Amino acid sequence: MAALDSLSLFTSLGLSEQKARETLKNSALSAQLREAATQAQQTLGSTIDKATGILLYGLASRLRDTRRLSFLVSYIASKKIHTEPQLSAALEYVRSHPLDPIDTVDFERECGVGVIVTPEQIEEAVEAAINRHRPQLLVERYHFNMGLLMGEARAVLKWADGKMIKNEVDMQVLHLLGPKMEADLEKKFKVAKARLEETDRRTAKDVMENGETADQTLSLIEQLRGEALKFHKPGENYKTPGYVVTPHTMNLLKQHLEITGGQVRTRFPPEPNGILHIGHAKAINFNFGYAKANNGICFLRFDDTNPEKEEAKFFTAICDMVAWLGYTPYKVTYASDYFDQLYAWAVELIRRGLAYVCHQRGEELKGHNTLPSPWRDRPMEESLLLFEAMRKGKFSEGEATLRMKLVMEDGKMDPVAYRVKYTPHHRTGDKWCIYPTYDYTHCLCDSIEQITHSLCTKEFQARRSSYFWLCNALDVYCPVQWEYGRLNLHYAVVSKRKILQLVATGAVRDWDDPRLFTLTALRRRGFPPEAINNFCARVGVTVAQTTMEPHLLEACVRDVLNDTAPRAMAVLESLRVIITNFPAAKSLDIQVPNFPADETKGFHQVPFAPIVFIERTDFKEEPEPGFKRLAWGQPVGLRHTGYVIELQHVVKGPSGCVESLEVTCRRADAGEKPKAFIHWVSQPLMCEVRLYERLFQHKNPEDPTEVPGGFLSDLNLASLHVVDAALVDCSVALAKPFDKFQFERLGYFSVDPDSHQGKLVFNRTVTLKEDPGKV
Repeated sequence: MAALDSLSLFTSLGLSEQKARETLKNSALSAQLREAATQAQQTLGSTIDKATGILLYGLASRLRDTRRLSFLVSYIASKKIHTEPQLSAALEYVRSHPLDPIDTVDFERECGVGVIVTPEQIEEAVEAAINRHRPQLLVERYHFNMGLLMGEARAVLKWADGKMIKNEVDMQVLHLLGPKMEADLEKKFKVAKARLEETDRRTAKDVMENGETADQTLSLIEQLRGEALKFHKPGENYKTPGYVVTPHTMNLLKQHLEITGGQVRTRFPPEPNGILHIGHAKAINFNFGYAKANNGICFLRFDDTNPEKEEAKFFTAICDMVAWLGYTPYKVTYASDYFDQLYAWAVELIRRGLAYVCHQRGEELKGHNTLPSPWRDRPMEESLLLFEAMRKGKFSEGEATLRMKLVMEDGKMDPVAYRVKYTPHHRTGDKWCIYPTYDYTHCLCDSIEQITHSLCTKEFQARRSSYFWLCNALDVYCPVQWEYGRLNLHYAVVSKRKILQLVATGAVRDWDDPRLFTLTALRRRGFPPEAINNFCARVGVTVAQTTMEPHLLEACVRDVLNDTAPRAMAVLESLRVIITNFPAAKSLDIQVPNFPADETKGFHQVPFAPIVFIERTDFKEEPEPGFKRLAWGQPVGLRHTGYVIELQHVVKGPSGCVESLEVTCRRADAGEKPKAFIHWVSQPLMCEVRLYERLFQHKNPEDPTEVPGGFLSDLNLASLHVVDAALVDCSVALAKPFDKFQFERLGYFSVDPDSHQGKLVFNRTVTLKEDPGKV
């Protein structure tokens, strides 16, 4: 009964019945939504309208600090917060201001409370955006990226309702261009592809933007160029909201400009304790791409401050993957390059009374509500002596740390700057037994390298205050930290710890198993780097965390491979076919186009002999209605040969299984055209083919509400199928690892490094696009 009442309540809030039922499966979300609705009804004294209900659902599903529920519900119920942008700003505000009390004046200013955006303002903003792009709009018409117009209008009117902006864009574009004509209805990817070749500006991709699908997206370089991101100009750090200005700031920025010449400087700073994954591809594209788009430079800096977890193979693999994606670092650096300077600054921090040696144990420091350290106010001279003793190895691991005196944005107090570790470092050997932490190292390395834009994922936003604090505490140049949303994929895990578990349990072979979404795995599977970069452009430079469907990445792969992977023929489950009236005394040489749509790209030669092999599924003795391939009384064409074969005799073994077919052949132009043409091989190579499916059964294998038994219980046992005796035409005989082909009618395949002389191994990269009309 309670479930029925909740279902009725949730649908009354504006949720579809399906969405309401999904919500009921999540007990925590259901309870929070019921509580939000109850409080809103008490405030309103009447029923909740659907617009308010949808905001309440957004609040309940995204709020992490339940203490703020009543506070935010009151603003929604009273219509002070009445749009999605306002709600997002409110959630971000309470997340970044965890301490009581909330400054309501500041909160309302940051969330646009009381700001009224009139229809006239929306009309003017959209009109201005259209006028800026008018020439291009008139040329491209409805193939123009309308999302760009909406984005520019939103940038001017932060608190405007998105639907109102979209409606205004639609109306003004219709007024400018008139109704759609036949040319406007052409497939957009074909039109945009031709335009891309001419202008090198746009890619014909579907892009997920704020949950909606747009028809086109700007290239990544164009998204990152100039003013596109509203980033500060080099040397104008102080213009960034939240940037802390000290009496030394302007002089430090002047020195910074003298060193850099006003050049944009970014860095990609991976930890060398694991293999890069698809999320890192976005980070690589963003950091290297922003520098490239603005004529700057990008460092590849290894954050090698934890010698316990670092391995040489990870350094090599990271360098390989950056190069594979097409980027060349300005310089490869290491945090360990700066250990001497970092230590000297730590001593200076103690001298300034801003750091102290603490003896609380690791378990006492976990969480955000830890007790203040009893050693926080110890004399500076004492901390200096103890820190020197830490460096000389007079404390055991965990017995002493150096902590900084500050409270971070997430409420964490006095983060650790140095800890004791008796593990030799891969570069410095036994020189050090104390190592700096990320919170201490990162901003100071950025400062040393004169980074202009420190780009990092959203989870590091809580460290922004410590970033600014530490640079200013030491009176050194302070870069600006900018956050962006990290990229995740459904049906995947990318955690280093969890991938190690998958390897340890034998679920996958290693970090480069083609079922994983590490970059080495994607390369091994056959994903071209251009496709991954295009996917990152399709996702866009979003602030919100983005979780994408794998098929969107696969679509980018097909787009690239369709133009770059030469065709070949392969048979996975073979059936022997004997042509009894073969038209020649010996085998014929057949010229097959490498790319049937563009024969200027050349041909390869395959033999056509009296014995050919076809897919077993391309023949049926008793076909169902609609079956168009080989059957009694139903001939079929052999691709590229110009011949049609017709069944004469079926040869079966003792068990009744079909072993071979006897057929006759005729010229294709000597009779009625067959209903279908099938692929085949003759005098083929025997190869191994590995067919991959999703590794996990559920979208979110790490979500306990979706997979209560944990991600290891969600493995798809059919994620790998090995065909030991696949037959492939001889045109691939000289293929090398990572060479890519389209096996006609089957999919795209890549040569695996396990291949050796006499036995090629192919990985299926992706299937072909599904054709609903294909039988």
